[in-house]
Amino acid sequence: MRSENQPVFMIGVAAELCGVHPQTLRQYERLGLVVPSRAGAKNRLYSEMDIRRVQKIQRLTQEMGVNLAGVELILRLLDEMEDVRRDMERQLDQYILDAEKRISQIMESPLTPIRRDETLLPVPKIRIKRVEL
Repeated sequence: MRSENQPVFMIGVAAELCGVHPQTLRQYERLGLVVPSRAGAKNRLYSEMDIRRVQKIQRLTQEMGVNLAGVELILRLLDEMEDVRRDMERQLDQYILDAEKRISQIMESPLTPIRRDETLLPVPKIRIKRVEL
């Protein structure tokens, strides 16, 4: 099974999947909106993530009337938000592990006055929503 960021689609197939002309994909690449992988010096290979990104660009430009400079800004902000979301989730997971470890150490002592028949620190499963356009 391939991952969503594995480059597999040649430019013609990618353009067809996105409903755009291959020249449009080349323009997006020149502007830095999409960065396909390269196979050799010339052949561009697009991943499923690249395809979704181009579709997002199309939605922003065609349905929402955003120009390409605005698209660049929006995509950069969305990427930064996703990085922050992932980092917050990672930090929360680490905090939970650390708290569970400390609690286990405290509960190992028979002198600790804690009820052992219930959870000492219930931690909710918090997942930060992804922003989709």
